[in-house]
Amino acid sequence: MVILLLILIMGYFSIFSKFFSDVILSNMENLANYQNLKESAQELYNNINSVFSPVLQAKITFPAEGFNHIIFKNARSERERPSQILRFKLLPLAKRLIEISTTHQEYEEISREFIVKKYKKKIRENKSVKYWGIIAIIDKRKIKVIVRKIGDNGSLHFWSVIPAWSTNKYRDARFFTTMKGCPEED
Repeated sequence: MVILLLILIMGYFSIFSKFFSDVILSNMENLANYQNLKESAQELYNNINSVFSPVLQAKITFPAEGFNHIIFKNARSERERPSQILRFKLLPLAKRLIEISTTHQEYEEISREFIVKKYKKKIRENKSVKYWGIIAIIDKRKIKVIVRKIGDNGSLHFWSVIPAWSTNKYRDARFFTTMKGCPEED
């Protein structure tokens, strides 16, 4: 009985070790090909001009600052490479989610200070920033797309795509933890 149990445990150990070694090798390959992945994601992103969103009843643009936000958390700190790579791979799903979603699950409005030019001078001005979170499972991946609008006259634009993030619900899978509850950073 003990021998049978040991054989069973060793069998499971070999299966799990193969799985984890495959995951580690896959991550190492992704890190080695980071520049290629980034360039192909940049090309895909640049080819998406705008997408009509049924939930917001407007065109969502994909400006350069959205792609920049995938790479950087803010002006001074770059995201970890594995997080960037995962977001690069989720871009096609993000576009599709915006095109097909009919409801948004999250909404947040904050006031933020921006430096703007008025009469050839740079001044600080408070503007409202609105965020919409669209969440869905597409191709067996739970993703969240954040759409942002700055000010009352601003256009809706893509801000971020977040992979399956950790939540406080027991039923939700916890694959990759990047969500801190702040749409400005995520």
